[in-house]
Amino acid sequence: MEEERLQKFIANQGICSRRKAEEYITSGRIKVNGNIIMELGTKIDPNKDIVEVDGKKISNIAGKKVYILLNKPIGYVTTTRDQFNRNTVLDLVNVKEKVLPVGRLDMYTSGAIILSNDGDFIYKITHPKYEVEKTYNVTLKGQVTDEEIEQLKNGVQIENYVTGKAKVKILRIDKEKDLSRVEIIIHEGKNREVRKMCEAIGRKVLALHRTKIGNISVKDLRLGTWRYLKPNEIKSLLDI
Repeated sequence: MEEERLQKFIANQGICSRRKAEEYITSGRIKVNGNIIMELGTKIDPNKDIVEVDGKKISNIAGKKVYILLNKPIGYVTTTRDQFNRNTVLDLVNVKEKVLPVGRLDMYTSGAIILSNDGDFIYKITHPKYEVEKTYNVTLKGQVTDEEIEQLKNGVQIENYVTGKAKVKILRIDKEKDLSRVEIIIHEGKNREVRKMCEAIGRKVLALHRTKIGNISVKDLRLGTWRYLKPNEIKSLLDI
């Protein structure tokens, strides 16, 4: 078997994403054949070399690659395990393969999340340079204005950065209930970005649901249920 980069091997074993594996390496948490490795360019032979993460040996489980689309309900966190023993998205997906969430949705956001054991796929879908679009339906308190929509489109100040340009349109304004429904499409995906964008224009988020990743929708998936991605769907994401 050909040698492969250490961070790619770790990601392909379902330990963490490739970017997180790089952090593990540079912080001295990885050993190869008993030696701490801190160089990102290091290559290994998966059939011969012994790799440890935090002192625990990793088994080479390379095999069938799986790609799952889940319609996440509110109340689940997108992590493999939670220090506060909260429900995780893995509690909803019953497969024998060890899969990882591809990106994240906060606990109070519902909707589309992909899980996979393909490290290369996870890297491409989550890395900002590939600009995979995520579509959200947002319910806001009050009647949003055209000026506020333009602010969201052009980028708003959040903490120490300005958000990138977004696609934004009003879906509905309910004057009787004093709320607005807005569609926001972004590709950056920073932590709680859509919520913070809306807060930056002075609007409180009442509900947030991710409807699509790329062109893949959860419209026909009930909350809490999942399905395997179709080959053409996987290809559509990788071809972005």
